[in-house]
Amino acid sequence: MSQVIAICTSEKKGTAKYMVEEATLIENFGIEGDAHAGKWHRQVSLLALEKIEDFNSKGANVGFGAFGENLVVSGIKLNELPVGQKIKIGEVELEVTQIGKECHTRCAIYYRVGQCIMPKNGIFTRVLKGGKIKVNDECVLIEEAN
Repeated sequence: MSQVIAICTSEKKGTAKYMVEEATLIENFGIEGDAHAGKWHRQVSLLALEKIEDFNSKGANVGFGAFGENLVVSGIKLNELPVGQKIKIGEVELEVTQIGKECHTRCAIYYRVGQCIMPKNGIFTRVLKGGKIKVNDECVLIEEAN
């Protein structure tokens, strides 16, 4: 089963995100109170637990939220999902809008470890249907009806 391992938010861009137990996602906006929410295509960012664990096994020792990710999810190869894929978490529905992003400025983790994982492994989504989510909620890939 795929599930939400961590939910992370920050009030200001450029600061570390901190973990919360639950969050309210607002349709076509993002996570309530998060600096990256807004009417654009990168409302909620996701990173796979497995990618963070792999990164940490190389000596990185970074915590959840360190890469600016909103949701840490286990059991889904997020970076292999196609743009347009829908993900359901409780009553919330997300749509993948972008895979990875260019790291314009070298983040603190890059300087410590020599690389960042968001450019190849982070994904970005927009909120199709809002609602509350909690840590340990199940994540389900929505299959499109043909």
